[in-house]
Amino acid sequence: MNLIQQGAEAKIYLDKNVISKNRTPKSYRHPQLDNQIRTRRTRSEAKILTKALNLKVNVPKVLSVDKFNIQIEYIKGDKLSETLNSYSEKKQFKVMQQLGKQVAIIHKNNIIHGDLTTSNTILSNDKLFLIDFGLGFISTKIEDKAVDLHLIKQALQAKHFQNSKKLFTAFKKGYQWQDSKKVTERLITVEKRGRYKH
Repeated sequence: MNLIQQGAEAKIYLDKNVISKNRTPKSYRHPQLDNQIRTRRTRSEAKILTKALNLKVNVPKVLSVDKFNIQIEYIKGDKLSETLNSYSEKKQFKVMQQLGKQVAIIHKNNIIHGDLTTSNTILSNDKLFLIDFGLGFISTKIEDKAVDLHLIKQALQAKHFQNSKKLFTAFKKGYQWQDSKKVTERLITVEKRGRYKH
């Protein structure tokens, strides 16, 4: 197994076409509490991925789950954080619209991604996949959905700033469901709060 990523939450290994995500212990937490948190988050991520897949959202399949480890299908393709800027403008807009459609489905079903960035989106054979629901949770709150939009907007401004406004407009074009207007309106409040918090 090759270690391909080491984040604050987990170590991620790749073995052939299987990703193993192992939630690492946190020494600053009481061992019993740490075990509970890691177990809960591992189970939660597996449940969210399975729910999203059942909704026909493009996410990796869950292959197995144990206490601190989740094994999922490896999605081979372009990580948008690395490749989006190299696409033609037409393809960039098409991809972002596709992302908007995927996020609309999860939000309609009260799934919050929690880390919605171009680093967690992969284009594979013209299909856009959402990956890494490690910070994901279930919520009916418009506020939580607006924060997801705030994250993707920030990611576009940081890594794809040349075209960020048009890219976010393309995202919103795809992000159409019964509460999408409420979410985009709440986004304005979220942005103001972020701007003046310091």
